[in-house]
Amino acid sequence: MSDVKYWLWLSTAPRIGPRAVDALLRHYGGPEEMFFAPKGEISRLLPKRIDGTEELEKRDLDGAKRIMERCDNQGIRVVTIQDGDYPDRLKNIFSPPTVLYVKGTLPAIDGEAAIAVIGTRNASPYGIKMGRKMGYEISKCGGLVISGLTAGIDSAAAEGALLADTGCIGVLGLPHELDKSRFAEDIAVHGALISEYAPGTRPHSSFFRARNRISSGLSLGVVVVEAPLRSGTRLFTNEAAEQGKEIFVVPGNADSENCEGTNAMLKEGAKPVTDGWEVISEFAQLYPDKVRKAPLEMPSVWRKRPENERSEGTFTEKRTKKVIDKPDNTAYIDLQKQLEGLSPSQLKIVGVMDKASMHVDDIINLSGFSPAKVLADLTLLQIKGYVSQNSGKRFTLNIKTK
Repeated sequence: MSDVKYWLWLSTAPRIGPRAVDALLRHYGGPEEMFFAPKGEISRLLPKRIDGTEELEKRDLDGAKRIMERCDNQGIRVVTIQDGDYPDRLKNIFSPPTVLYVKGTLPAIDGEAAIAVIGTRNASPYGIKMGRKMGYEISKCGGLVISGLTAGIDSAAAEGALLADTGCIGVLGLPHELDKSRFAEDIAVHGALISEYAPGTRPHSSFFRARNRISSGLSLGVVVVEAPLRSGTRLFTNEAAEQGKEIFVVPGNADSENCEGTNAMLKEGAKPVTDGWEVISEFAQLYPDKVRKAPLEMPSVWRKRPENERSEGTFTEKRTKKVIDKPDNTAYIDLQKQLEGLSPSQLKIVGVMDKASMHVDDIINLSGFSPAKVLADLTLLQIKGYVSQNSGKRFTLNIKTK
């Protein structure tokens, strides 16, 4: 196995296309052998019309070393196409990424019933509800949700998967440090966050389209919740269909512009689905030890906000008052009934929150967990309704203990 720095040297070479990289790897066996090849040999192997070979011929590792340093600083692991945990599914797509930059724990994806849940960024309240529902139910029934984490349907599906307390894979269209997705940090703790772009890479509009081939490549099927007739979602499903993936569609209103694309897909032969089990049951025979029918009723964890504070697509409540300021009819979580649904780390965090409006630093110190772990679990506790966030990075427990 070649040293990581040689993979980074090859993968970040400008203007070297996937076919040229594949040809070079087949010839040399690995980037390290390529790096130490005689001067001028790489240029002779590739057609003269291919740009970028002069960069490879420089044999300059300074850029690779800078990337390695940034990865160390950001907690990113480099997974190359020759590593054992690089998914075989991804190797089989056109132009597989030579290197993946991973935050979190990358599962053995080839053994998972992975499903991408996608849709428009400008989702309706119905679309947000169904995206979250699909993410939750697919996860509860043994599937693995793949999300692009963009606003709208993608983010709602990731939220549903987190609510199910299962892993989720987020596929970014940016280098990690530039991504501001709502659930990125939480997925890095409870699943894996993947990018094919090295830290320090300048963003480009084409990156998000390129990301689609990875999301669909990791998946067995794609669920489309809402999509206009002309949209990036349609392009995603076309690419997924070319990869041989199953296409599922949640039906929408016939007179809704947001559903023109999804309804057209149904006419073209996509499978209509209304819940997560209808999707994941298609793969039960392939994964009998993982896929199982589970109760599909999602817990009611989002409290309604006052009418003048509501915003479309927002489900978590941001509070500025302490619990003691709430009216008596505020709904609290019943302690005896619901604590069994928390993980050990979440239980410990709940246990140390013995004061109203505790600062996050105090919670970190008392729990003994890392800041990233505490912040991720606090987000999940907010999603489930156990905790509210106040101003000044303070959190209040919403559990009635008496």
